Amino acid sequence: MKGIEFMKQIHIKASKEYDVIIGEGILSKAGELAKKFIKPCRAAVITDDTVDELYGDTVTQALEKSGYPCIKYVFPHGEESKCMGNFVEALEFLAENKLTRSDIVVALGGGVVGDLAGFVASAYLRGVKFIQIPTTFLAAVDSSVGGKTAVNLHAGKNLAGAFHQPSLVVCDTDTFKTLPEDTFADGVAETIKYGMITDEALFEKMSGDFRQDICAVTARCVEIKGYVVAQDEFDTGMRQLLNLGHTVGHAIEKCSNLGITHGHAVAIGMMIVSRSAEKRGWAEKGTTDRLKKTLVKCGLPTSCSYSAEELARVALNDKKRMGGEITLVIPEKAGKSVLKKIPVDEITQFIAEGLA
Repeated sequence: MKGIEFMKQIHIKASKEYDVIIGEGILSKAGELAKKFIKPCRAAVITDDTVDELYGDTVTQALEKSGYPCIKYVFPHGEESKCMGNFVEALEFLAENKLTRSDIVVALGGGVVGDLAGFVASAYLRGVKFIQIPTTFLAAVDSSVGGKTAVNLHAGKNLAGAFHQPSLVVCDTDTFKTLPEDTFADGVAETIKYGMITDEALFEKMSGDFRQDICAVTARCVEIKGYVVAQDEFDTGMRQLLNLGHTVGHAIEKCSNLGITHGHAVAIGMMIVSRSAEKRGWAEKGTTDRLKKTLVKCGLPTSCSYSAEELARVALNDKKRMGGEITLVIPEKAGKSVLKKIPVDEITQFIAEGLA
């Protein structure tokens, strides 16, 4: 790849192995990079209107230059678009354009685009290859890797979906420069989550000027997620650690009618779980204070106005509920989290303790 210097190329070992390429200024080389892993074929680029305006031409031109004739499906930006309606419309678009099993889907955008396009790729013709090109910090460090794809239902987030691993992930960290601060902060919350789960050094780094080392930070998150996915691809055990703050966070998103974004909701969710765990003696003293200081420094919220009853009612629709129990991720201290099952009839009290 003449003219490209990779910061990092990370190999993900799952049921389908693939590489994640992270660097600066590599978006215009997307076609050349794809050609190393996937034979030239037709490419269906799925993106939203905001990302299309910023990067749509760059990516389609790069793909076509390398022998991937493109078609493009564009939908309105926003979490509301991650729905069954757009899922079906995108499938119809692929069928109308006669995409075949030897062709590819390209997800260009943030988490909403990646989740929707990945689910479309998993269902169309019972599964076609797809490439993730994340353009948000959140998608780069989290949703573009690991093969979870989904859309939302009225009852809650990500309740319809499939495991479908990409064939390649191309992450150009220069795209983060166009993000509004609140959107960038969503990815910061997930990065702090990785630190709380398993890497205290990463957690500490987020309190400093981590943006100067954004490629390395992104790569570290991908390494952590890749390791976890290799151990538990289908989310039956260890992978659930990646849900720190998510059970309550998803409930906050739902209660706010998506007015509170995913990363901001996860930040609040982490605080609630940490505070409750510390009160119960499940977490090291001072863990919640450390977490709060880091979240505040990064411009993330630490509280919400919803009651324990409101949040518990939604949380009980979460995918992590199994019969009469729900699995929570408990941060014992920065750098170490564990899974703990509690009876569903205790969830309201647990959340209440975390809100106080």
